[in-house]
Amino acid sequence: MDLLPNSAPLAAKLRNTLIQYHSAGDSEWRVAKKTKDATVWRKPSEEFSGYLYKAQGVVEDVTNRIVDHIRPGPYRLDWDSLMTTMDIMETFEENCCVMRYTTAGQLWNIIAPREFVDFSYTTSYEDGLLTCGISLDYGEVRPNFVRGFNHPCGWFCVPVKGCPNHSLLTGYIQTELRGMLPQSAVDTAMSSTLANFYSDLKKALKT
Repeated sequence: MDLLPNSAPLAAKLRNTLIQYHSAGDSEWRVAKKTKDATVWRKPSEEFSGYLYKAQGVVEDVTNRIVDHIRPGPYRLDWDSLMTTMDIMETFEENCCVMRYTTAGQLWNIIAPREFVDFSYTTSYEDGLLTCGISLDYGEVRPNFVRGFNHPCGWFCVPVKGCPNHSLLTGYIQTELRGMLPQSAVDTAMSSTLANFYSDLKKALKT
């Protein structure tokens, strides 16, 4: 088990990594799934042997409220059907924390429940916000869970120009689920999960 990292350099490195993903050219991405709420692309990850996924859609609400529903806090468990528990383990200054959360089984439990411990950081970006995270090897693994690992992930949320009550939400996710899993099952689950994330979030924001 590692000690907790120094939060400031980790937060700065994480932000820079996400901005690098955000500036990748369109030609690098391949469409993985398209729904009325979002489009999901993917490209090979530079961090591990799986994919880096990019999801994007317009969400009808202001950036602060959307990000409050995504980042660690009281809202997320209420609406995210994949997340089953969430605990804030440590809190740093400047919108940084370490959280432990568990996810439900997927694809008829071919993918068993997972546990993650993530460093999370929320900061300003252009006229909106960026909330991002990376997994840490920290804390004991709970029984009956496989410990997954999130390589740098994050959500950019910026107002749509000329339409301040709508926001463009762009996510970058690269999750190493670990355990013995067929890669095709992981790829199917990731695309569907990201598309569902947008439809679930939209429903939550309307309530």
